[in-house]
Amino acid sequence: MIKILCIGNSFSEDAMKYLHAIAKCGGMEVKTVNLYIGGCPLIKHWKNAKSFRKAYDYQLNGERTGKKISMRKALKSETWDYISFQQASYDSGVEESYYPYLTLLSEYAKKKSPGAVRLIHKTWAYEIDSIHDGFAKYERNQKLMFDSLSKAYKKAAEAINAEIVPVGDVIQALRATKEFDYEKGGLSLCRDGFHLDYIYGRYAAAATWYEKVLKGNILENSFIPEYNGIRADEALIEAIKRTVHEICS
Repeated sequence: MIKILCIGNSFSEDAMKYLHAIAKCGGMEVKTVNLYIGGCPLIKHWKNAKSFRKAYDYQLNGERTGKKISMRKALKSETWDYISFQQASYDSGVEESYYPYLTLLSEYAKKKSPGAVRLIHKTWAYEIDSIHDGFAKYERNQKLMFDSLSKAYKKAAEAINAEIVPVGDVIQALRATKEFDYEKGGLSLCRDGFHLDYIYGRYAAAATWYEKVLKGNILENSFIPEYNGIRADEALIEAIKRTVHEICS
């Protein structure tokens, strides 16, 4: 069994929603745990790391469990294969916001779980018409936000010698396709201007993890997501698969 721990927030919640199901469909046994605090930045994660406080919602295999857990206990609860880190979305393009908290967290996680491979979950830019207050940091310009977070995440990965999971790259590339070019009438991959769409956005994120981390071939995976009884359009899923495979290959 492959075990993945995300030290994250609602953006890792989005990314993990379908990963277990996609992996199962691909014949892989995977356990995913997301440590969830909405909007949690790296500085807060570091403060939590030093305490025994049960600050996190424990999300297992893409589902909320109702349980609370401390980071310390979560790190020691399993022999993790992968541990991922990410910055809060509003600061994802602000390089100075990462340090020293990312490096401190990385070293802390390495001591508690020495065999785990460390990952950087590269998150995505907001939708072009997002009303999120944090979008103002990037002049409410999606490209500027994407370019800024790309630079910051690249430096972050180098700082802790981690591999990047390129979810942000996949989302941005999909936005240039006719199916998901929101500015020209395509579907938005966000449900509220910043969180991912419950079906297509979340699927794209999980598919990226499946290819990049689990080394699966998403083109050969038959999982089709559903949300609230609505089954995804298979043509749109195929379009996402092609982009994910191209970016991750």
